[in-house]
Amino acid sequence: MRSAQQIRWTLHPTSMQIFQNVQQFLQDCESAGKPAIIAIVGPTASGKTALSLDLAQKINGEIVSADSRQVYKYLDIGTDKIHESQRKGIKHHLIDIIEPNKEFTLADYKRMAIKVINDIHRRKKIPILCGGTGLYLNAIIENYQVPKVPPQYDLRQELARYYEQNGAEALHKLLEERDPQAAERIHPNNVTYVIRAIEINVAGGHTKQENKGEPDFEVLTIGIEWPREILYERINRRVENLMDSGLLNEVKALLMRGYDEKMPSMSSIGYQELIEFLRGNGTLDEAVEKIKQNTRNYCKRQSTWFRRYKNIHWVPGEELETYFSNKQ
Repeated sequence: MRSAQQIRWTLHPTSMQIFQNVQQFLQDCESAGKPAIIAIVGPTASGKTALSLDLAQKINGEIVSADSRQVYKYLDIGTDKIHESQRKGIKHHLIDIIEPNKEFTLADYKRMAIKVINDIHRRKKIPILCGGTGLYLNAIIENYQVPKVPPQYDLRQELARYYEQNGAEALHKLLEERDPQAAERIHPNNVTYVIRAIEINVAGGHTKQENKGEPDFEVLTIGIEWPREILYERINRRVENLMDSGLLNEVKALLMRGYDEKMPSMSSIGYQELIEFLRGNGTLDEAVEKIKQNTRNYCKRQSTWFRRYKNIHWVPGEELETYFSNKQ
């Protein structure tokens, strides 16, 4: 059969052409008896959710989240989870599956995602992997082999103390000195992942992308791209919408439940900045501007990450926006 990269893809495909290409890919996979996945990737605020819902309706699909923050319960507004009422009857997986004070590793995600994907295939439906967490996507798309390095609790405590004394940026700098590739793909605020990456490196393991196995699935990867200036405007509007939707009250409620900034879940952009404000550091306007800036920085890192993928079929975000506007 033709591989995903061999499917003819126009430079600026229309939404109908996207659907036709997806159908052709699925037909090829069915003829060859190979399990297929559609992956929708792109930076924050690019429009992945809307495209995933539209495709799922067309191809009898179910959506498998690849978002390292949406796995946590109660973090709803800040992670921009799609509400049940907006899911159009499409089943979503790997959202709201763990308490915010629990650790959730890449190995946990890969194990659960593969189980879900196999079940979707068993029910004769199409899994649509959708999200912006590069490591989660690589674990499935490229069968990334998660390093089997046992926890080193003394090292973890030492690194946690270093973080408390020097901050997230300084801790991230330690990782950058040891493993620049890992540092590039892990956000400084994601302290748990930073510590784990250092732990793996110290043990002589690798977090690099050459740790790949043979792919378990045939994957057609669709990426959504925007001109940077427009994407940054979308991010700024998104942050303002999250604030209008009650993000500050959500953070207050999480703190009242006993979840604090030291927990992996609460290292997310939006939560950290508002916790700092609630602790008396700066004004609310300053916190919101930090959220916008940190989100834009994260978006830049995501874009760099996805540009390394060899077989992404890129779709202009403006084309998709026009398509969805005309559907309304």
